[in-house]
Amino acid sequence: MRLFNVIKNEKKYWLVDQIQKGNIDQAQYKEQLSQILQQWKEERAGFLSLLMDEAYEEWLLNNPFQKVSTIVEYTRDLEGLPRIHNEISYACLSDGKISEDEYKRLYGLCRSGSANKNDLQENMDEVLDSVKKELGPNWKDHCYYFTKDHDYLGIAIPHIEMGTKDEGRLFYFGVVPDKRSQGVGKELHKGALEILRTFGAKKYVGSTDIHNEAMITIFLKNCCRLRDRKGIYRIDIETTNG
Repeated sequence: MRLFNVIKNEKKYWLVDQIQKGNIDQAQYKEQLSQILQQWKEERAGFLSLLMDEAYEEWLLNNPFQKVSTIVEYTRDLEGLPRIHNEISYACLSDGKISEDEYKRLYGLCRSGSANKNDLQENMDEVLDSVKKELGPNWKDHCYYFTKDHDYLGIAIPHIEMGTKDEGRLFYFGVVPDKRSQGVGKELHKGALEILRTFGAKKYVGSTDIHNEAMITIFLKNCCRLRDRKGIYRIDIETTNG
């Protein structure tokens, strides 16, 4: 039984996310994570970033992970969604209206000034490579951007979570700096949820750093409810003996 999702970025890093399941004891999670850690050490892949229930924190800090921050997860059903403001339009990269380079520039703009502490400090070529690896050959079909009166407002990258049929996630969601704190994020998030519904998602799960008050406000305004919280932990290959 798979208890963690793992995303590998060649020799640079691994992203590991605990899958919360009922009737699974801590020993099973620890055993499977230990196996993942051993594989990571053998491949010497830079660092490993882990999202895991904080109940495991003492064990993790002895292994020796470092605590980065905490994330909170919010969720809502995707029935009866409110409509996005009718002056806001959205399109995806595969429509061909903008270039990949322009989307990459817009993505970088949205990332600037992020309140999330788990910043992997990648350049934008590496960020876009991660999108391609995660979403596969049709990745452009997931890369949306929002405009109003021909001005860029932000981006969203909706997809169905791996291993599920109808759980909608946003690989990334962001607003350009000069449109923040104006209620724009709430509207764009509504649009992103609508896109997820067209993908076949029946529920949405979103997460953000506990210090990202702006994103938490967007979740609450769009009727999402708190589902879970996880610690963000990191271990670097230089700190191991493997």
